[in-house]
Amino acid sequence: MTRRITWTLLVLTSVLLVLAVVPLAVALTARERVAYRESQRAATRVIAAAAEEHLSDDKPPTVMRQELDRAARAGDCAAVYDASGRVVASTRCKAAQGEEADEQVEDVLDGRQPEPPENEGWLLAAEPAGEVRRPAGAVVLARSSGPLDARVAAIWGWSSAIGVAGLAASALLSVRLARWVSRPLSTLDTSARRLGEGALDERADVGAGPPEVRRLAATFNTMAARMETLVHGHRAVIADVSHQLRTPLAALRLRLDVLAADAKGETAAELAAAQEEIARLSRLVDGLLAVARAEQATARPTAVRVDEVVTERVAAWSPVAEERDVRLIAVTGRPALTVALGSGHLEQILDNLIANAVDAVPTGGSVTLDHRVAGGSARVVVRDDGPGMTDEAKAVAFRRFGNTRARGAGLGLAIVHRLVTVNGGTVRLEDTPGGGLTVVLDLPLRPESGRRGRTPGSLPVLKET
Repeated sequence: MTRRITWTLLVLTSVLLVLAVVPLAVALTARERVAYRESQRAATRVIAAAAEEHLSDDKPPTVMRQELDRAARAGDCAAVYDASGRVVASTRCKAAQGEEADEQVEDVLDGRQPEPPENEGWLLAAEPAGEVRRPAGAVVLARSSGPLDARVAAIWGWSSAIGVAGLAASALLSVRLARWVSRPLSTLDTSARRLGEGALDERADVGAGPPEVRRLAATFNTMAARMETLVHGHRAVIADVSHQLRTPLAALRLRLDVLAADAKGETAAELAAAQEEIARLSRLVDGLLAVARAEQATARPTAVRVDEVVTERVAAWSPVAEERDVRLIAVTGRPALTVALGSGHLEQILDNLIANAVDAVPTGGSVTLDHRVAGGSARVVVRDDGPGMTDEAKAVAFRRFGNTRARGAGLGLAIVHRLVTVNGGTVRLEDTPGGGLTVVLDLPLRPESGRRGRTPGSLPVLKET
């Protein structure tokens, strides 16, 4: 923004300076040229008046000589011509004589107004000595164009200096203005990013920038305060639920275990069924708490090596898969991919997907994990050859308890969906060719930034299908 504002103001200032300074300089230059030529013609008329007395009235050429000497001392060249175009008197300088001077004299003697030519740095002016229609002669005065060129150069030099000074002043003002406007916005952007990363106590500076930006910062602070209150309240509810439900459930389960130890017959069967319901209820509470924590998760992106995490999770789940006679396969030979995800999120995602797949695949089936680059993202695929899901089940699979036929709590895919989307990725369900379910994850790529220390996930694994 700073650059755009600065360049916009500089362009506008440049246009205004060009429209103002250039016409002014042109007008001053033209005025200076006219004044210089009028001064030259006035000096020529003075010599012509003295020459007329000599040529028409046959007076001595004394006055004419004095005027010629005065012109010579002023740096001018002058020559007096009689009616036949012959030079009768001149200064030592010969710039007032020659072909162009002869043309000037011819025009004057014929009663025409000559065009003032420029002869090798000299400006020529011709005036009749006597009446214009019947002159007794002509006077040609050549004056150097150096002083005029110097004055014109000074005009354009000062005009350029004024333009440069105006442009410099505009640049300074535009930079200060741009910073005054953009710096609070940059600070607000940083605060918004930090708030999005989980710094709930982040607040924007409301004392800098234009009034509109200050109001925006105040509104942001109000929003951040309310969000902090809501999140803290939500966390408090989760803590209370965790304490109020899990502890009594654990105590109840322990008492049932004690009673079941001495029970026999139908009583033992009833107690075993009660234990299963208590275990199911415990898993349900754990799942609800896991989803709540996932929904509160704010991703602080770190560099995560997909190939390393896939290999690690396959190794961790291989004993479980072997126990159930399921092949757990990680496709090898793929290029190393680094994605930007929250710490431990990819592990939690894969754990839930592998648990669902291993639980759903029948004996002798297989679960395959693959990864590659697709469309500017890192694509991770978990494919199984189990019974798959119907279109209706896939449409609601990412909702809480969306899959009513799930063997587990029905929350695993909801956690996966939340963790993927909070990191800027997407997840979808597809049918595996030949039967089964394929989960496709598209995760944001990140340039390789070295190996990172990964922390294990904190969310439980919830079986889904």
